[in-house]
Amino acid sequence: MESTSPASVVVERRVEWSDTDAAGHHHHSAVLRWAEAAETELLRRVGLDELYGSIPRVHYEADYRGRLWFGETVRIELRVEKVGTTSLHYGFEVHGRDGLAATGRMSIARSAARATSSEPWTPEQARLFGTAGPQGGG
Repeated sequence: MESTSPASVVVERRVEWSDTDAAGHHHHSAVLRWAEAAETELLRRVGLDELYGSIPRVHYEADYRGRLWFGETVRIELRVEKVGTTSLHYGFEVHGRDGLAATGRMSIARSAARATSSEPWTPEQARLFGTAGPQGGG
């Protein structure tokens, strides 16, 4: 039976040395990399990894709620929040051992590598983003 909920995924990563800053905890940019890693996994699992190279980021925001330390395992939850005609909005949460560490949104647009404007999702792409539901391990 097909899901009727938007596509989502949960992945785990470890805070690497290169993810930390001079204060010893995660650098703010690590959260974006982890959200993009979750997006990559989501695209693979729903069969849309051919979109790589044609979905530039057009907006990103994050609220930092806690610190994540070197060696700590983090869980990133990424979900499709809205599928537009040419864009898509993700929401994400990053959890560490002490709970919620960051929340945010990332918006992408469908646009060929050297195009000067966006283009619509195909009906199949829009359907998968909008109804693929939670994606399990793999």
